[in-house]
Formats: sequence, structure tokens, C-alpha cells
Amino acid sequence: MRKLLLALALAPVFANAAPVTTLPLQDVRLLPSPFKTAEDTNRHYLMELDADRLLAPYRREAGLPVSKPSYGNWEAEGLGGHMGGHYLSALSLMYASTGDKAILARLNYMVAELKKCQGQIGSGYLGGVPGGIAMWQQIHDGDIRADLFTLNDKWVPWYNLHKLFAGLRDAYQYTGNKDALAMLIKLSDWAGWLTENLSDAQVQQMLVTEHGGMNEIFADLFAITGQQKYLTLARRFSQKTILEPLERRQDKLDGLHANTQIPKVIGYERIGEVSGDSRYSDAAYYFWHEVVDKRSVSIGGNSVREHFNPKDDFSSMIEDVEGPESCNTYNMLKLARFLYQRKGCTEYVRYYERAIYNQMLSTQHPHDGGLVYFTPMRPEHYRVYSKVDEAMWCCVGSGIETHSKYGAMIYAGDADSLYVNLFIPSKLNWREGGVQLRLNTHFPDDDKVDIRIEADTTKALKLRYPTWVKAGALRLTVNGKVQTVAAKPGSYLTLKGPFKKGDSIQLVLPMHLKLEQLPDKSNYYSVLYGPIVLAAKVNPYPKEKRRIFADDSRMGHIADGQKFPLEEAPMFVAPSTDFLGHFKKVPGKLAFTTQDLIYPKKDGPETLEPFFRIHDSRYIVYWPYSTPAGLADIKAKQKAKEAAKEALANITVDAIAPGEQQPEADHYFQGEGSRAGVNMERHWRDATGWFSYRLNNPEHQAKTLRLTFFGLDANRQFKVLLDGKPLADISLDGSHGPGFFTTDFALPDWAQQQAHMRLRFEAAPGSIAGGLYGIRLLSQ
Repeated sequence: MRKLLLALALAPVFANAAPVTTLPLQDVRLLPSPFKTAEDTNRHYLMELDADRLLAPYRREAGLPVSKPSYGNWEAEGLGGHMGGHYLSALSLMYASTGDKAILARLNYMVAELKKCQGQIGSGYLGGVPGGIAMWQQIHDGDIRADLFTLNDKWVPWYNLHKLFAGLRDAYQYTGNKDALAMLIKLSDWAGWLTENLSDAQVQQMLVTEHGGMNEIFADLFAITGQQKYLTLARRFSQKTILEPLERRQDKLDGLHANTQIPKVIGYERIGEVSGDSRYSDAAYYFWHEVVDKRSVSIGGNSVREHFNPKDDFSSMIEDVEGPESCNTYNMLKLARFLYQRKGCTEYVRYYERAIYNQMLSTQHPHDGGLVYFTPMRPEHYRVYSKVDEAMWCCVGSGIETHSKYGAMIYAGDADSLYVNLFIPSKLNWREGGVQLRLNTHFPDDDKVDIRIEADTTKALKLRYPTWVKAGALRLTVNGKVQTVAAKPGSYLTLKGPFKKGDSIQLVLPMHLKLEQLPDKSNYYSVLYGPIVLAAKVNPYPKEKRRIFADDSRMGHIADGQKFPLEEAPMFVAPSTDFLGHFKKVPGKLAFTTQDLIYPKKDGPETLEPFFRIHDSRYIVYWPYSTPAGLADIKAKQKAKEAAKEALANITVDAIAPGEQQPEADHYFQGEGSRAGVNMERHWRDATGWFSYRLNNPEHQAKTLRLTFFGLDANRQFKVLLDGKPLADISLDGSHGPGFFTTDFALPDWAQQQAHMRLRFEAAPGSIAGGLYGIRLLSQ
């Protein structure tokens, strides 16, 4: 009778409409696989980090003795403490995932030392923001000077502080540390005090500056404590200029700094969940689908130079070396998991699988655990990795969290069923649901999955039927007996219990090759095998000097080595895109070769292998495609375009993209009464007061300053100054028409000899300085 129930239960279960809960990390243990290797490598990286150096910014701001100096890089350049917050989260997640007592001891030490810092300050405040106490008092008093990445002259202080809020929350939720919860409550009450006398308009003014997911934190604290004041704070910390268009189902994301927006949207989802307000949840749902369906590349990432590129133009994704940012995908995965729990639909699992295999695994160096900031999609480029004692970027912080929680989405459950979502080797002991099983597989190197029941249970099993398996191709056996599968790709197939210890379920998930075009439908394609993005290694230039590991410089996270000319990149050349039959699988290995498809032909066949396995090498993920007849024209156009860019790059000493966050931070932006935005897909900055940058001329090569303006800007008069000395008076009259134009200014002799100089734009009384769309120092 029991076998009959199993067979009869194989009806299709399409997009599940009921909420589910992903199972606790504490109940899942990874078994040998690429993910277990990444977890082990990351654990070593965590223990190599020096807790006292991460604590140094907090001790300094609390006026306590600093036993060791803080780390350098971002930790010493205005973002002190952000890594300490990430570290709390990563330790908490790693302990939940492994039960490692040394990890727990390190976490408890961090919490205990931070508690001393909070107690010393006495107000509930705790942070590593340099000079933060005085700055926050200004905010409390209504003195708010907010720009995209500076608040009262401090580098994204709420973003910084958000990492600490999240770390304390995670320490409580994943390890039960009650001191962490008490500290989080005090810190949140301090935030309430800080904003209690500010109007809603003043709070929204403050939120112009990147502030992480502060609304998510307060929503979480409301869920933990039940106190309404935290839900009120969550709503107040939700930026309306982002939320309201999403509520109207309007995509206004072009040009916006991507990872500034995603954490806010995670907060919208959490507010919707804990409050029942569907407006917030619906906004998050719309945002996720716009980004995943229309703005993401095949590895699961998005953004160029940290910003959303236009949906209909991915040319910058191919041309630029600052491709998808790891932090963006870290946050999109978090949002996917929350949406999945609310809706139970496999589309969120599909994205999660795609992103963790193809981007997240690829962002960790397999030997020493170094993390990646940008993953270039430019053909024949490469990645740069952090070093544990130097690079302290945002993507290092989110990276040490990512590789600590790979068990988070493998399984989910509801009152009646266990859901198997990802085919990652693991052992499950679902304490609350009463299910114990072991999932064994060599996926993606093999298409077989074995699930062994290790304790009696009455729960049903819902097994995901991936969309990358063709309809009717999935094969299932239960205790050795072949079952009829009526479920369809994108659904769950259901096996009803009860199950006995020793029961065995086998899945065969046949994969096949497919092409995936860039979202803008330009002639660039990636190749996938099942959910796995395949890529090819590229031989380096002879004698090229290429930095694989970053130094501690401000721009060290960018792979700024020589770029291969795009017109010389290998191409798929065939009469049509129906050419996957040219690929041949390498026996016994997840790799494919092709000998007669790629132009120009090389001595041997090209080998495509999983992108996540390619390290310390140049690579190709997206391949240009042409018919034989169109090849010459495509190459000629690309060569002309590349030549113009290369010519400008060769004479550029320094460049700034006004209004883009990281370039402005890298050039030490300052300003009063300044604004930034996007016009015709280009970023700009202007000011009713002034704004300035530090230009770099380390080898004294600069001779000319080139400024870019918009032709319709009118009635704008302002001065340009170098190190306080007048360089030019500018008047924009709108006579250049609806486009962009440049103006060059010769640098005086004294400026040409400066290694650094402060460039300042100062508005005339009653006028506006700018807008500025580009700034370049040129060597001629």
C-alpha cells in the first residue's frame, strides 16, 4: 500500500502558492563538494583575520585603549568598523553552518569587546565612524548635509553602521548571544533618539546618502521584540524616492548605484512580511523581477561600475572591466530567499542556483580564500582577489558572509512537507520537522542525485524539477522501483510518505547545452550546461604584468591590467546560432571542446569548462557571434570604436565620473549644496554652493583639463579653481543643443608639477556650478 501512495503522488505541483520556510543553517551540514570546499576555505580566512585589528575603530571612537592598529584600505579611509560588522555576521553564519567552537569563541570575544565600547560611550551608540559621535549630534540637531555617499562629510556612515546592526542581529539569531540582542536594542533606541525630533522630510533628506538596509534591521527587531516603535523606524528609514516608483511598477533604475538600492528593497520585503502591508512586498517583488529578468547576465550578477546599465544597452557590460559587483549578487540572493519564503515559487530557487554556482563560487580564490569585487564580462579579461591582511572592501565583507551560508536554501519546509531545492551534497537533521536524510551527488559533474532517509518520518517530500531539465527527461526511482513522473519543469514533484529509515530516492537530471544571449539582444552569447555557465581560459600576453592579488591601494580591487582588443576576441562564427552540435563533451569531465566554430582558429580546440573553476587566468564568458558574411563588418566597427577609446585612454592621466559613487570616493569628493543625478544615461553633479575632487598626477604628465557638459544647461555661471587658484570662469547658456560637449583648459606650469591637486567648482551667487558629466586630466 505504501508503494502505491508513492506512485500516485507524482502529480505536477506548479508554482507553489503557499509560504514556506527555508530550514535553519544549524540543521544542515555540507558534505564534500565545491561548496564544502568554499566553506572550509572561508573558515580559514575568518580565523586569519585579526579580531583586535577589526575592533580598533570601535575602541578608538569609544576612547578605550587600542591594542593593535586597525586594518588599512577602507578601514583606514573613513569606513572604519564596516568590516567588524560583516565579521560578526560571517562568524555567526559559519558557527550555525558548522558548529565550530573556535568560531563561536571568536564571535563571543568580538561581542564582549564591543559591549565594553558601547558601555564606555554610554548613550547606546556604538560605531567605528571616525568622529562619529560629534557628527551624529549634528544630525540630531537637524544639521543634515547629505550627498550620495557622504553625510555631514563622513563616508556613508549609515551604510557603515548597518553592518554592525546586522552583525549583532545575526549573533543573536544564529548563536543565541543575548548580549548581542541587548546591544542591538540599545543601538536601535539610540537611532530612535537620533531621529525623534527630525521631520519626515529631514529623515528623507538624510536617506539620500547610501544607508544599507537599515529599514530591514528595524523590521527584524520588530519581529524579535514585538515593539511597534521599531516598525515605525523601519518605515521612516524607507526611502520614498525609490519605494514609490516601485509601488507604481515603474523601473527608474537606469544609472542608479545598484547596491545602494538592493538592501533598501530587502527592507521593503521585510516590512511587508512583518506588517502585512502588501505595498512594500509588491514593490520588492517588482524590483527583483526587473533586475533578474531584464538587468542580469548569465552568471546571475548585474551592474557596471557599480551602477545599473540601461536595460536596452549592455555594451558597457562587454567593454568595461568593472562588471557585476559581488555585493549586488549577495543582496539579490538574500532578496530571492525572502521572496521564495513568501511565495514558494521555484523561479527564486532557479536564480539562487544560477548565482551561487556561477558568480558566488567564482568570487573566492580556491587556495587562500581571497575575495573578488568586480567580475568582468569583458572577453579575455580577468579578476583580482583580496588578501586577508590588506584589502578591506565591501565585497570582502559580503564575501565572508556568502561562503559561510551555502546551506541556507538547499531545503525548505512547511507543516506537511520537506522541499529539496538545490542538489548540494548535505546532511539534514530537521529537528522541528522530524526529517533526517542525506543527499549525495557529484552534481554538476554527474546528473545523479541520491537521497537516503535516515529516520522514520510522515512528511511528504517535494523534489524540485529544474527548468534546465527537459519535460519528460527527469527520471525517478524509489527503493529501486522506477516511478512515473507527471510533474513539469519549474514545479515540484511530490512523494507522499510515510518514509522509513533506509528508504532511497534516486533522481537523474539530464543536462543539455544552451545559448543565452545578453538581455539587450546584442550579438553576445554565453554557453550553459544545465545551470552551469561555461567559459574558456585565455592565454596571457607574452611577458604581461598582471596583478591577480590586490594591493592596499584605493583602486586595488579593479583588474586594471592590459585589455585585449575586443575586435580580436575569439568569436562564434556560423550561418546561424543553431551551432551547439559543434560542441563535443570531454569524456569523464565537465568540459566541452569545439574545433571548427571559433574564429580565429587556434592550434587546438577551445575548451569550455565551468566558470567557477577558472582562476588566475583571463577568460571568456560572453562570446561575440557573427555569420561568415558579417564577420568583416563587425570587426571593423569594433576596431574603430576600440581605437577611439584606446587613444583617449592612452593620454588620460586621471579621470572622474561625477555623480558615480566609487570614482567620487576615490577622488575624495567634498561639497556644499551639491546634487547628483542621471541624464540621458550619464551621471552628473552640480551645486548651488561648491564641490571639489583631488586629482592625481603622480608622474607630472598632465597638461590639460577636459570637462564634459550637457548642451541644454543654461543660466549657469561658476568658477573653476585648482588648489584655490582661479583656472577659468564658465558660463553655460544652453546653446550647444541636446547632447554632450567637452571643453579643454591648459594647466598652468605650476599645476603640471603637482602630484595631487584639488579641483573645485564654485557657483556664482544665485547660480549653479555644473552640471559636470566628466573630468579628465590629459597628457597632451
